[in-house]
Amino acid sequence: MRIRDALESDAEALAAATDRPRGVVKDMVHDRSVRVAVAGDGEDSGDGDSSAVTGFVAFDVRGETVHVTDFDGGDNAIRRLFEEPRRFARREGMGVEVVVPNDERTGNILEDAGFESAGSGPRFEGRRTTRYVIDSTELDEED
Repeated sequence: MRIRDALESDAEALAAATDRPRGVVKDMVHDRSVRVAVAGDGEDSGDGDSSAVTGFVAFDVRGETVHVTDFDGGDNAIRRLFEEPRRFARREGMGVEVVVPNDERTGNILEDAGFESAGSGPRFEGRRTTRYVIDSTELDEED
């Protein structure tokens, strides 16, 4: 698996993963930092395409925080993809935050990636969420 910047041509795969219209996803690729995981180095995605998108992460900066705004993919892809906003935040001396619907699998992945639960987040579509954060000082300690 390799990680690269998302391209406009990835919009169809990202739209299918997020169940959003292609135009909305295309705007996300233009308006945010978006990285995709693709099957690579001889790794086949299972559909015969060795460059198929297997996951993505989208993030942007507001204030002094890198906000992960969307992500999807398998556990390994998500773990690798979350290195991207962490790396950006470390370079810029910022923290990282993500708000996700309460889900044990996702919470475990985020905690494995160094995030800590920071309590309840806003409700999305009536669902409870949890805020996960990494303080900038914690990212500095990784060097």
